[in-house]
Amino acid sequence: MRLSKIIHVVGAHAEGEPNEVIVGGVVDVPGKTMFEKARWLESRGDWLRAFLLHEPRGKVTQCTNLVLASSNPEAQVGYIIIEPASYPPMSGTNTICTATVLLETGMIPMQEPLTQMTLEAPGGLIRIEAACRNGKCESIKFRNIPSFVMHRDRHIEVPGHGTVRVDVAYGGMIYVIINSADMGFEITPAEARALSDVGEIVKLAAAEQLPSVHPENAEIHTINQTLWAGPLEVRDGVKTARNGVIVSPGRLDRSPCGTGTCARLALMHARGEIAVGERFIHESIIGTKFDGEIFETTKVGGQYAVSVAITGRAWITAFHQYVLDPSDPFPTGYTLSDTWPGA
Repeated sequence: MRLSKIIHVVGAHAEGEPNEVIVGGVVDVPGKTMFEKARWLESRGDWLRAFLLHEPRGKVTQCTNLVLASSNPEAQVGYIIIEPASYPPMSGTNTICTATVLLETGMIPMQEPLTQMTLEAPGGLIRIEAACRNGKCESIKFRNIPSFVMHRDRHIEVPGHGTVRVDVAYGGMIYVIINSADMGFEITPAEARALSDVGEIVKLAAAEQLPSVHPENAEIHTINQTLWAGPLEVRDGVKTARNGVIVSPGRLDRSPCGTGTCARLALMHARGEIAVGERFIHESIIGTKFDGEIFETTKVGGQYAVSVAITGRAWITAFHQYVLDPSDPFPTGYTLSDTWPGA
């Protein structure tokens, strides 16, 4: 067989959200930092995203992480997060999956019972503590880049749904946060398609009506995710809530969403609903959980912010190669609207 491309990946899922980690076949991309490398891929190397995530090789529910050497002396390695429609600065599930793959495949030496390491994401350095036993990562705790509120208690006009109250917060991606009950949702599996469809409409309306720019990096801008927030309650003495994050082009995150949890905690802290050091459990639409905690307050570009630690788990699911036969008529795949919303 004559092949023009072979890319080696390790599959994993973090609390139900499927990711893949590229461990071979891509040597490097231009740029000094992971942020610069991600922007190069987005503008000049987007064939990689299309090759891996479009059909017939990929699917809209898949995300991919490209592991690369980091030029930052504090980081053991870097990674670029490649989602179906974007290259975000940070992602919790992608971080948890990448860290698990790096350790369980021996790319970074595992130390039991605790491995500490630093990874460079496009958004910045991510400090990680991995609880390990018998060669397995039992949990990954990462300290995210700072999170902060960008808009509080704003009203937007949503086509077909009227006036809706929302908030906007940054947790590594920019989220419009809306109480699910305000639009009649309980965040149940049966609502997955409707949550996704309406969530995309809300996101587009919010992105137009609430301009949002990171105060320290103007290249990070525009609302790109919707977070449906379920009611906050106390279970066994711990504040807990369900949520559903809509990942563009319009599908539900299967996990509780790490950066979404950070954005929600920033909003909760600004509202006085949670204190520094207080535990918070965020639950996904399928019942999986992330454990979140604000560990300090800080400032970003003069704006009040919080630093959040998220703990979750990942499991390796596959080892395989994506290949390209030079005669294949779909070298960068295709999308159809039955499975790829908006195609």
